[in-house]
Amino acid sequence: MTPRRKGLLGAIAALTAAAGVLHYADAPALLAFCVAAAALAGLAWVVSFATEQVGERFGPSITGVLQSTLGNLPEFFVVLFALSSGEVVVAQFSIIGSIFANALLVLGLVIFVGARRADDGVMRFSARLPNDTATLLLLAGFIIVLVGLSARTHDEASDNIVAISAIASGLLLATYGVWVVGYIKAGPAPAGAAAHSEGMLPLRTAIVLLALAGVGAALVSDWFVAALRPTIDQVGVSEQFAGLVVVAIAGNAVENATGVVLAAKGQADLAISVVKNSVAQIAAFLFPALVLVSLLFADRLTFDLAPLYVGALFLTTLSIWQVTGDGEATSFEGAALMATYVILAVFTLYE
Repeated sequence: MTPRRKGLLGAIAALTAAAGVLHYADAPALLAFCVAAAALAGLAWVVSFATEQVGERFGPSITGVLQSTLGNLPEFFVVLFALSSGEVVVAQFSIIGSIFANALLVLGLVIFVGARRADDGVMRFSARLPNDTATLLLLAGFIIVLVGLSARTHDEASDNIVAISAIASGLLLATYGVWVVGYIKAGPAPAGAAAHSEGMLPLRTAIVLLALAGVGAALVSDWFVAALRPTIDQVGVSEQFAGLVVVAIAGNAVENATGVVLAAKGQADLAISVVKNSVAQIAAFLFPALVLVSLLFADRLTFDLAPLYVGALFLTTLSIWQVTGDGEATSFEGAALMATYVILAVFTLYE
């Protein structure tokens, strides 16, 4: 392991310890929240890094799936603790916020950087993964639109939103499974994938690091959620803004900064795959899995969203399909995706 990575791991460990001290010392909520958010973001990177090291032994396709799946452990725990605390709105918006943050903000930044890196100002990549991601998002969006329309029109099906969400979650997970199998069986990895093999950790070390990061993510998520409500009340932001912007970025943006770095290096296929894998995994795996897990709680998670966010999700799906579906994008399109995310965040600020 390089000295730089050792130093980064040490800093994240120190942040995690500080978050624990502030939590148990009943420190001011805003301070405890900020430190926990920073620790959570750091642990998201550690989980992603350790998963990559483990997955290198099994091939790049499996590595990508493992990284996008296990990389969302911090957010998974945040949602669980939010549900156990009765913070259903924050739990729901942290999930859809992750979709919006990755599909608009992070993807837009990756495209902006990658296009400016290209000699002709056009970032080029394989169109298969973007199209697959758009299909999974369309399926998730179809379910969410129908549930939202049912809830708002108060038809007979609206009395069974929990059951409908559970059934739809099972279908989403099955579809995601079919996609994962096909994705893993697909051809060779994009050019540049071998670059990750440099400075590999021993397998045992990588597994231990992954386990420690997972435990740390669970602990910090609990402390993060405990400080969340007092912080929201103190700062005066809405639950929607806290979930869609603060929680989503803390759990995802640092992890997906890898995509921006790869784009700056000219590794367009890898950069796009890092972000788009994460979008597909959140929409078609994490969200439905948490809907099913929430059946164990008094407060259930469903696909019932306010019309504003139903429309935003549908338009986000169309936007990423239009921008990336042809296998190329310009910096203008990247800037447009980022602006779309900021506009949506402004709406949540005034909720």
